[in-house]
Amino acid sequence: MENIAYWIHKRALITPVRVAVISKSSQSTYQELSRKINEMAAALRHTYFLEKGDRVAILSQNREEYVVAYFAIAQLGLVAVPLNIRLTTSELAFQIKDSGAKTIIYEEETESLFQEICHHTDFESAYQFDRVERDYSNKPLLVEEIDVKNDPFIICYTSGTTGRPKGAVLTQENMFWNAINNQYAIEITSSDKSIVLLPLFHIGGIGLFAFPTLLAGGTIVIPGKFDPGNAIRAIEDYQVTIVMGVPAIHDAIRRNSLFETANFDSVRWFYNGGAPCPKELINAYLDQGLPFGQGFGMTETSPTIFMLSKEDYKRKVGSIGKPVLFCDISIVDDKGEAVEQGEIGELLIKGPNIMKEYWGLPEETKETIRDGWLYSGDLVRQDNEGFIYVAGRKKDMIISGGENIYPLEVEQVIKELPGINEVAVIGVEDDKWGEVPIAFVSLNEGSVHEAEIKRFALTKLGKYKVPKRIIIMDELPKNATGKINKKDLFSKGVN
Repeated sequence: MENIAYWIHKRALITPVRVAVISKSSQSTYQELSRKINEMAAALRHTYFLEKGDRVAILSQNREEYVVAYFAIAQLGLVAVPLNIRLTTSELAFQIKDSGAKTIIYEEETESLFQEICHHTDFESAYQFDRVERDYSNKPLLVEEIDVKNDPFIICYTSGTTGRPKGAVLTQENMFWNAINNQYAIEITSSDKSIVLLPLFHIGGIGLFAFPTLLAGGTIVIPGKFDPGNAIRAIEDYQVTIVMGVPAIHDAIRRNSLFETANFDSVRWFYNGGAPCPKELINAYLDQGLPFGQGFGMTETSPTIFMLSKEDYKRKVGSIGKPVLFCDISIVDDKGEAVEQGEIGELLIKGPNIMKEYWGLPEETKETIRDGWLYSGDLVRQDNEGFIYVAGRKKDMIISGGENIYPLEVEQVIKELPGINEVAVIGVEDDKWGEVPIAFVSLNEGSVHEAEIKRFALTKLGKYKVPKRIIIMDELPKNATGKINKKDLFSKGVN
């Protein structure tokens, strides 16, 4: 198999004038994108003297050059280390040192953050996107043979809410099979225009659906930093067909004043991933006649595992769908034995989209990948038609008086109560029951009292599942990727 930069160079021969990328200030055809990839690859080789296997950190917001960098890195057999610009400098310095990145690519907008990082770590070279590069047309670009199945391509660091961040090592073959899985799941073609609202430093921004769309010969739209109004205008202006987001993005779009009157006729999919999407939010789109799908994935799986099809998204609201074509799953109990249909168990995944390893962590890799199966730590159940529903994280499960309580189930019920904005349920120690659930909530407009929340929960949950305490906060703490940080809540819950 060729390295994945081949996708773009071959498209440049087949469909040279077809538009590949639309960004805030410009657009590039496949021929132009191919040229830019070659130019950046030449700069990395001839100016910065990078060789196969060298790690290259990227510190940037979403822009066309970010995509160019990924393919230039792939072409040379380098290893990309995308950096989350929302992290602190010490967190970023850890990832840079842990990965061994000695070169960094950044942009003018992240110059100050780059300078701060330099106080914590050293780089041998730094490449700025906005710098004009000299002509490399007379220098041959010799590329070493790349083992796309085994050579690292991207080191994506997990958010680290429960401890030390781990670098998931993804290969170019992983990214190829993820692209294929997504193409088959939602039928991505050369006619599609996919808008990139998720950050390109996140596996979701790369794999959902930037790379799959480019492999199909379609167009990706990169509006830059997320703003719901700008996103809606870009969808209308460029006739976007696929809109991928996390719940916070879809919620911001539907709450924007432009949502009710926007022309979304071109959109054939609004799609959600990253976190379970509340049914109320899904229905807000369905009620407008807009197709809204739900999927599920992990950094370690490049990322897609499940997706809902066009036949099922309306009748299976709340499900994450079925496994994509080239990906197998199993649901097992604590003994590793398959659970009965309808029972909750740990999700195991097998397929060519599974990561190679955790960078520099052989023991953690062995614990996570066993006999070819990736043990996800996610708890799921399967209905009688084979559709999967997320029950929560194995480490989050609360055992109260011998009964299992799944926080996600409780959170989803409380979220149905009008006036509730966010919910997070954790377990705290209890002398009588061992553990009991407590809930942290933030509110929308108006007021909801603790007693009201408990009464509502009792109508839909067994008494032992109802939180013993409700703690109302202005806003729940988030990690750098925007997910609720339960680790920060435990100290508040025991006070």
